[in-house]
Amino acid sequence: MVSGISKNFALLLLSFIFVNAGFSQNNTSDDEEKQTLEFGIDLLKRYFGEEKYWHVTQSETGESVRGLVHFIEKDPIDTILFSLEDAMNDSAKYFVYRLPEHVPDSLSLPGYYPAANLQSDLDSLWEKLRQKYIEEDITVPLQLVTDIEEKAGTIPAGESEILFREGIYTFPDSLRIPDVIPDSLMQSPDDFARILRLDSMRNRYMEQIRKEYNDSVIWAYRDSVVENYRKQRLQEEFNTRKNRLSDSVRVNNFEVLKNYNDAVVRAVNDSISLILDEFIEYADFIDTTRLRMTNLEGDEASVLLQNNNQYFSRVWLKNEQNDSLRLLVKNLDKRTIQLLIDDGVTFNRFTAKETKDFDFKSLNRDITGFSGVGQKYQVLTPWRIGGDGSVGFTQTYIENWKKGGQSALSLLTVLKGFANYSSDNGKVKWENSAEFRNGYIRPGGNESQLRKNDDKFEITSRFGLSAFKKWYYSSEFNFETQIFNGYNYPKTDESKPISAFMAPARTFFKIGLDYKPNNNFSLFLAPLTAKNVYVRDTLKIDQTKFGIEEGKKGFWLPGLNADLNFRKNLTPDISYETKYKMFINFREPFSKFDINWENQVVMRLSDHINMRLFVHMIYDDDVKFPIVNDLGEVVGEKAKVQLKEFFTIGFSYKINRQVTRTRRN
Repeated sequence: MVSGISKNFALLLLSFIFVNAGFSQNNTSDDEEKQTLEFGIDLLKRYFGEEKYWHVTQSETGESVRGLVHFIEKDPIDTILFSLEDAMNDSAKYFVYRLPEHVPDSLSLPGYYPAANLQSDLDSLWEKLRQKYIEEDITVPLQLVTDIEEKAGTIPAGESEILFREGIYTFPDSLRIPDVIPDSLMQSPDDFARILRLDSMRNRYMEQIRKEYNDSVIWAYRDSVVENYRKQRLQEEFNTRKNRLSDSVRVNNFEVLKNYNDAVVRAVNDSISLILDEFIEYADFIDTTRLRMTNLEGDEASVLLQNNNQYFSRVWLKNEQNDSLRLLVKNLDKRTIQLLIDDGVTFNRFTAKETKDFDFKSLNRDITGFSGVGQKYQVLTPWRIGGDGSVGFTQTYIENWKKGGQSALSLLTVLKGFANYSSDNGKVKWENSAEFRNGYIRPGGNESQLRKNDDKFEITSRFGLSAFKKWYYSSEFNFETQIFNGYNYPKTDESKPISAFMAPARTFFKIGLDYKPNNNFSLFLAPLTAKNVYVRDTLKIDQTKFGIEEGKKGFWLPGLNADLNFRKNLTPDISYETKYKMFINFREPFSKFDINWENQVVMRLSDHINMRLFVHMIYDDDVKFPIVNDLGEVVGEKAKVQLKEFFTIGFSYKINRQVTRTRRN
């Protein structure tokens, strides 16, 4: 039924175009032709740009259709007709498509099952299953009623007095015995025997009460177990049948929407194909090109290139000797002309003529004065340099930061620079960068001493040769240290810093493969990496805190290194950058590793004011922190996660430019 609708709609539209189009055999008015064009243009605009849920299958075809509409509405564009004709010849190609979930008013489709009906069926199913599990007996698994007496909390034999001592049950008056028996009741042996018989009756009575109590507790516990198991089975069966019913409804609704949507898509594409076919014929019919021809004398002649109309024009060809030849230029169609020699033209064969040699050197002139001066021009080089710097106030949070620091308001200075080389063919890349960070804090309260809360100096140089596709054979040198002394605040002893310049200093030399698909992403895998940690002054700095043995100033480790750099502009004014480095020690690959992860979000508030959020995390197995017990005693050392966070608003300036060189012509 749907395919019939598509065919009828297409035939109706085709009939409408043939009846009303201005280029048909019938003689119609210009208004009718204009209305026909407007109808077709509106339809193409709707499905090739305005409809939210309709998408163009091939972008090239979409551009061609939009170009055809532009041609109909504005300027002639002849080149788009070739692309459209290729698309029209492909019978299996769709011009536009729509996803089934974007079908409007799906509730009106035959066979579509609404959510309200599904919920009603689920409610009925629940009621039916509830009646089933209430009315029918149910078999409880044996493990639920095993050791039921212990689970129900029964009273063991011989402990029945608990029921009376806790006031759950009381003795009848006939079995009551006073706590203290008066001497008046113990006058004879018969009185003593009577007391003994009464005590025996009390024991039998308590045992009877204990059994009745245990029976009631067991039955109550059994009933609760059966009821809970009944509810559990009810819920499990309902969930199973609910999922089965929901899945079947979902599959059914998808098939209904898909079949309906496929039929509509076919109908729309059939209509578009008919309209484009007529538009192409119309555009090819009315489009014209005027060809202008000029001879050496400046005389002009033109011919109008158009289909179904043969125009012609005559043009005189002249040479420098003013010899003339008249040609007939005839239009065959809008893309073809025919050249004919006009009637009445005679030819004379060329004969050899005597010529005189001429010394062209005599035309040279002696130009003096400024003949050696050339003009300057700029030449681009393979180098690009740049960087950025910022100064601002910072809110700082620090946890387990080995270099020292304290959370507070502070002043932070960040300077970054780079100088990158890229060959013209992209086979060689050399990237160099440097970073300097320095921050100071003035704590609150009565303290006025400046304290360091950030200090970093890092240089990185990476050289790469193209390997395959986006991969480069690369080597990298990385050096990192701090500039100023760091102390274990708040106690500042200038004779006992915990870090200083080149104490420690970390150096990495890496060889591996660098994957660099663009300037915003880089993945460097270096299976050959040498890590070196060095402390320059071991008298002031305890080198053992950085994994260096006593009596030595440094150590080196072989390992595997992985570097990940990623930058992305979240919005025109917000950017995100992350740097992740991981080093795995070959000597202890499964127990020792280093992680260095930096994350930075920059929000541009104005041309030179920005806001930065910086989070830095370090884990180094060689850097140990003391372990303190509840008494404040140091009982050992272990590696910990070092965390630093900055939130800064301040002045920033950025440079990024291509290096040029001045030359003379």
